[in-house]
Amino acid sequence: MSIPDHIEAYIASLSEPKQGEIRSLHQLILGMMTESKLWYEDGKNSDGKVVSNPNIGYGSYTIKYANGTTRDFYRIGISANTTGISVYILGNSDKTYLSNTFGKSIGKASVTGYCIKFKTLKDINISVLEAAIKDGFDGAR
Repeated sequence: MSIPDHIEAYIASLSEPKQGEIRSLHQLILGMMTESKLWYEDGKNSDGKVVSNPNIGYGSYTIKYANGTTRDFYRIGISANTTGISVYILGNSDKTYLSNTFGKSIGKASVTGYCIKFKTLKDINISVLEAAIKDGFDGAR
């Protein structure tokens, strides 16, 4: 199955209204991408054990671990979770940047060093979320 097919199956497996909201976010981010890589992570480790929620990723950057190894991964990600939706913006070395830059104006959301978590799209300012995603695509801080 292709990555777009995996993504469509994942989105279709979600119940409404989360299905429609993840689909809307997916379309929004696809529209912002400029020839970026598309990812799908099923949330399972190499042993097939579920270790996270499935997620859709966009763009790429190289994670550098403390032991010197590296791994290619997505820069922006979205995932449905038990209480709502998570948007991941990865690659910032300044763990306060996302919260300090977008936290006060995004609306009813929890903003950490790499994640914006909210219950529903109507709880947040979509234009601020879009600005955070664009900022994430533009590069790490």
